[in-house]
Amino acid sequence: MEIIIQPDSQHASQIAARIVARLVREKPHAVLGLATGNTPLQLYRNLVLMHRESGLDFGGVTSFNLDEYVGIPPTHPSSFHSYMWAHLFSHIDMTKDRINIPDGLAADIPAYCRFYEQAIRSAGGIDVQVLGIGTNGHIGFNEPSSSLSSRTRIKTLTDESRLDTAAGFGGHEGVPTHVITMGLGTIMDSKICLLLAFGKKKAKAIAKAVEGPVTAMVPASILQMHPRAVIILDKDAASELKMADYYTWVYEHKPDWQKH
Repeated sequence: MEIIIQPDSQHASQIAARIVARLVREKPHAVLGLATGNTPLQLYRNLVLMHRESGLDFGGVTSFNLDEYVGIPPTHPSSFHSYMWAHLFSHIDMTKDRINIPDGLAADIPAYCRFYEQAIRSAGGIDVQVLGIGTNGHIGFNEPSSSLSSRTRIKTLTDESRLDTAAGFGGHEGVPTHVITMGLGTIMDSKICLLLAFGKKKAKAIAKAVEGPVTAMVPASILQMHPRAVIILDKDAASELKMADYYTWVYEHKPDWQKH
């Protein structure tokens, strides 16, 4: 794992945007795995700015989103479809037929999940997968106890995850109970895993994921096994890491060719 600690989320998101932008410039037909939530918002704003001001071209890029709620239409204001169009897709030049977001209204969910997995393989696999982390250590919506080799499937949300998103559904009772999510095995197939985490409330989950044992009870800990996992944190999210000073020293002393 490469651990990058920055003073705040703005600086952290700029580094993440440079990583994604470099990939897109070097590989115009790159495949991006995308996440939702508050954490990647600044990353997406930076990518939109790069598109507008420096011509970062997304015309050949394909994307696959991590997850979507089951049982709500794409037009629902709290759907991940709505989120992605509001914060990224409406502002860049991606081709609509290259955008893939799980279908929460699929009539046959197991068959749809197999289709989604095949679509990722047919696209050549995900080059960089953007990730956030839940306070319980989930990535995607792979809740604690998820199989570390799981593939895209339906998952039941924990009460903690539902409470975290309650505001968008008018309260806890309105939050869907199920999602379609890429599995941990699917995420681990990505060539680069790029996880962002900001704020004190993520500090415990980050400490367990980065420095604790690899365990299904902290799904993000599987990233310790990934050959190229990049974890970008603000100081608050890094505050419970025992080796934070070492990670900072390593990043500051990288050779120029390794810097982001």
